[in-house]
Amino acid sequence: MKRREFIQSAAITLGGSMANEMIAKSSDPISIGGSITDVEGIRAGHFTDPRRPTGCTVILAEEGATAGVDVRGAAPGTRETDLLDPVNTVEQIHAIALAGGSAFGLDTASGVMRYLEEKQIGFNVGVARVPIVPAAILFDLTVGDAKIRPDAEAGYKACKAASSSPMAEGNVGAGAGATVGKIFGMTRAMKGGIGTASIKVNGFTIGAAVAVNSVGDIFDPHTGAQIAGARTPDGKSLFNSMQAILRGDAPASLQSGAATAIGVVATDAILTKAQAKKIAQMAHDGLARTINPSHTPGDGDTIFALATGKSGKPAKVLLIGAVAAEVVAAAVVRAVRAAKSLPGLPSAADVKG
Repeated sequence: MKRREFIQSAAITLGGSMANEMIAKSSDPISIGGSITDVEGIRAGHFTDPRRPTGCTVILAEEGATAGVDVRGAAPGTRETDLLDPVNTVEQIHAIALAGGSAFGLDTASGVMRYLEEKQIGFNVGVARVPIVPAAILFDLTVGDAKIRPDAEAGYKACKAASSSPMAEGNVGAGAGATVGKIFGMTRAMKGGIGTASIKVNGFTIGAAVAVNSVGDIFDPHTGAQIAGARTPDGKSLFNSMQAILRGDAPASLQSGAATAIGVVATDAILTKAQAKKIAQMAHDGLARTINPSHTPGDGDTIFALATGKSGKPAKVLLIGAVAAEVVAAAVVRAVRAAKSLPGLPSAADVKG
């Protein structure tokens, strides 16, 4: 007998308010905490530029990880994503770089490669070992001096800072200059950030890290409450963008590529490249549950999926993919809740619903 059926049966026997309480608790959402670094074989590090809010985040898998990717936004900025196609040759990657700085931020992956080459980590081509480092970027050039952006040295420093300790969240790394709720313009936007979460299910650990810099508003998927996003014209309260659009309010004309959510899902399960790609696809549901609208023409939403295989067990894609979406959703919520205000960009803690 399934847990909920057992509880309902017991509740019928007990009757009354106790019965109702037992049934309610059987449907309560599971609280997801943790960090992507809870996945064995994964380390994470940030570099945050002190000159303005921008930076990069590196997810290291130095022993190698099978990887897949899925790009849903119409304005992506990526590197080495073609290599992750299941029909292509290289089977494992060694790190993922997430960065601010728009396309300039893709240079951070070169610094990650330098760090890994120094450790003699990479794909063996005979005369050298070539580290495989896919990357994705977000647009944060409107926050502070646009000429300051993460570069190869920033990527190298993020690697040097990497550890298996819980990953820092909020205004750090790739989330340092992130903003959300831009559909009615930057003057009504709020501060985004980077978040992480993990959970252990059926002997497998699944974790995620997401930098949230989206056009859309951010919602708690369990309560439906808006927690960040566009603000009312006076800037004091949250403004539900989709409800406004449905009433006929025209959104602002945003520059294409001025937003995105980029992230990594990791697991200790054994997966093939094709399975990792499918999990990356399923993980995007976590963005759709928390960001509305998502995957827009102005977003470059990209999710990577990594499998370290450290559990020693293959897993069903349905299990890992479904859980990955939940963990991504938790990471998005944590990103905006951990964010701190910047001038003109209040945080979730500073704006009432």
